[in-house]
Amino acid sequence: MTSRIAYLGPPGTFTEQAVRQWDTAAEHEATPVPTVAEAVQRLVSGEADAAVVPFENSVEGSVPATLQALLDQDRVRVVEEILVEVQFDLLARPGTGLDDVRVVATHPHAAAQTRGWSARHLPDAQLVPESSTARAAQAVAEGTYDAAIASTEAARSYGLDRLAERIADRAGALTRFVVLRHGTPLGAPTGADRTTLVALIWQNRPGALLELLEQFAVRGIDLTRLESRPTGEGLGEYCFWIDADGHASEPRMSEALLGLRRTCRDVRFLGSYPRADKKVGPVPVHADEQAYAEARSWLEGL
Repeated sequence: MTSRIAYLGPPGTFTEQAVRQWDTAAEHEATPVPTVAEAVQRLVSGEADAAVVPFENSVEGSVPATLQALLDQDRVRVVEEILVEVQFDLLARPGTGLDDVRVVATHPHAAAQTRGWSARHLPDAQLVPESSTARAAQAVAEGTYDAAIASTEAARSYGLDRLAERIADRAGALTRFVVLRHGTPLGAPTGADRTTLVALIWQNRPGALLELLEQFAVRGIDLTRLESRPTGEGLGEYCFWIDADGHASEPRMSEALLGLRRTCRDVRFLGSYPRADKKVGPVPVHADEQAYAEARSWLEGL
């Protein structure tokens, strides 16, 4: 059966590269869409079996559009993650020289990651934000801009020349993409897993964040990401996005989730899934499965 995949387009984006890296089978139909919200909507409506969207960058942090799209929908789960090394080139139509570049288009994240190079080599050029690096390259091919900061794949997709290569200010930058599905049961643990969730506290009060963090700390769970984001319910109202090492089926994680559900106004579970780097985090002796089994046996014997 052909798998239908919606991804943030147009063709030539790093998201398309993530799709190819994740799904190497030929039996899939990958459809580019203009926004993350539309990719998620196609998933919810049944028009797509999976959606691949950017989630986090090692330089610029989280992708707000993805966080909002996940918060707006129920039963959309992260089932896998993909790490893609992000590198940028300066692309232009054939025959264009560096001295001809007056207007450059790119995505704001790409602009931030190439700010130093642009300041040195294109100090007088106007920088125009676009919805994606590939869309910027497409617009250059259409004659809208002089050049685009985009991927090598985008140069091939739109017939552009590379005026400069590997212009990112920091080498080795990674973008984390996530594979989303709708209404999918929880997968089995692999031993190297990550759990993503959103916690909304009852009210902003002294110790509220500490109470939330203690649910993980006392159970030996490492948090690989903690970010506060507005809930949209009013100024000063925030929720906390959390990535934690471990799987929801593990005793320590399931107990932490129970603690959060009791102490928070709401908890949105977004999935437990294998880490792309396959890194296994250390588990304290007091928090491993044997410790939980012994504690449970002691309690039952009282």
